[in-house]
Amino acid sequence: MDLVTPTPLPTLHEQVRDVKLRLRGAMNGVVSQSMREKGLGYKVNFGVEVPRLREIAAELPHTAALAGALWKEDIRECRILAGLLQPVEAFPADLADLWVEQMRFAEEAEYTVLHLFSRLPYASQKVFEWVAREEPLFQLCGWLLLGRLLSRGMQPAGRDLQELTDQAQSAVGGSEYAVRLAASKALVRLEELSEPPACSCCTGNSSRG
Repeated sequence: MDLVTPTPLPTLHEQVRDVKLRLRGAMNGVVSQSMREKGLGYKVNFGVEVPRLREIAAELPHTAALAGALWKEDIRECRILAGLLQPVEAFPADLADLWVEQMRFAEEAEYTVLHLFSRLPYASQKVFEWVAREEPLFQLCGWLLLGRLLSRGMQPAGRDLQELTDQAQSAVGGSEYAVRLAASKALVRLEELSEPPACSCCTGNSSRG
């Protein structure tokens, strides 16, 4: 009886190469050029739209190793895919901070918040930390994340609600358009929660941990 030799699993390098081949096959040159003209200055931008990236992600291994390798690439689609592939349970809080530090564009902040940060068990804690930072992309991630959590039922009240409201009112007067927009949207929801009667405790996902 002949023994069947198991097919070796692809190495991380091979997985990344496979991702790039998939992206090249889905490339949209018109969209890529438009993004470059709007200032998205990645080393490589395939112009692949996000719905297609989600389809590609569904066919890939969801591992921290692959997500981390893709995040290190200066390729727009790899950065977005990283947030789609990263397992929540293998993403500590200090790594979340590092990813935000390494962000360059509002788009990757938006999709990383949507696909990854909003699913983290410590997401509400990061809201309070990030909106208080001076760096625009930290603030942007904080306000985008707060918006996602509020839409999912987070209900800050009392001191937490007042703190977030004060921070949002300050942010809407800032110089960064993306931060102003995200903060203004969050402020609308916060002001709705400020209307009486208000509970003195936080419910849902509003605990700072």
